[in-house]
Amino acid sequence: MSLFDLTAETIDHKQQPLAAYRGQVLLVVNTASECGATPQYAGLEALWRDYKGRGFAVLGFPSNDFGAQEPGTEAEIKTFCDVNYKVTFPLYAKVATKGAAQSPVYKFLTAAHGEPKWNFHKYLVGKNGEVVRAFATGVEPDDAGLRAAIEAALA
Repeated sequence: MSLFDLTAETIDHKQQPLAAYRGQVLLVVNTASECGATPQYAGLEALWRDYKGRGFAVLGFPSNDFGAQEPGTEAEIKTFCDVNYKVTFPLYAKVATKGAAQSPVYKFLTAAHGEPKWNFHKYLVGKNGEVVRAFATGVEPDDAGLRAAIEAALA
């Protein structure tokens, strides 16, 4: 099984088979609009713009799991991301990233790389749909190590 075998609900409430990303490198991030790390949206958008032409995508999964810092509806989240950060990378419906209600996407991501400890935890997924590496909240999108890992996964 790989991430590409799963389906997730988009922020617009449409079912999206993740097979649409087969062969691409993904950075899957649990996001939140009221977090100290929320400005990472800008860096994630920059990563998306820098690498999307090379078979890379950022996938944002809003979550209210940490500090109740994503209380809004999907429509409110989408508006917030557009107005404040001009986000164009794919956003998905709110999910649970841990616990009994954990989404299938996060069950897969966390199986070998652990659950996120906070918002803006990043999972780098290779072209084969397997998690390559996880990066904690403190690793900013412009971090040289993160960019090197993306470059290596794209090679």
